[in-house]
Amino acid sequence: MSYSAALDRALVFSASAHRNQARKGTDIPYIIHPVHVAMILLRHDFPEEVILAAVLHDVVEDTDKTVEDIAAHFGENVARLVDAVSERKTHGGQKLPWRKRKEAQLERLEHADRDIAALKAADALHNLRSTLADFDRVGHEVWQRFRGSSGDHHWYYTSLVKLTQSKLGDHSLVQELSRALAELSEKLHAS
Repeated sequence: MSYSAALDRALVFSASAHRNQARKGTDIPYIIHPVHVAMILLRHDFPEEVILAAVLHDVVEDTDKTVEDIAAHFGENVARLVDAVSERKTHGGQKLPWRKRKEAQLERLEHADRDIAALKAADALHNLRSTLADFDRVGHEVWQRFRGSSGDHHWYYTSLVKLTQSKLGDHSLVQELSRALAELSEKLHAS
């Protein structure tokens, strides 16, 4: 995929929505994450709508933008993809515990199509790589940034690998995610 006006609009929309946010525990502008997720999917030759959804994938979850906003600007399918990977953080006005949110997300992914699975795999891959890099710098302190223990995160990524593999088979994206999970396992067992 080369330059497209839609991708440019998605980048501007996402950068504006995330403009006051940083990656957890860092001063890195948040927009870096969705851009990396899009780059991963680009490298694995996914269609433009999946790339657009990657750039926008945390806008509904982490800003005041809605699925309807995404649909109005980028179409129903992009909005569907974004909605499918957006975590539901509250229920009945109450904030849900980390494990419950992840279990619900995994349950939704069981019914996902190939594009949703790829989007979630790329999201997880970048998050996992970022965590691994931070682990190399600060060790187990990295887990203090997150809800859930290192064991919880290992369970979640292991579950994601299994689910995405069931949707994408032996796709190179799943292989890459599996290698990152193996690296996490190695680091956790070594320390």
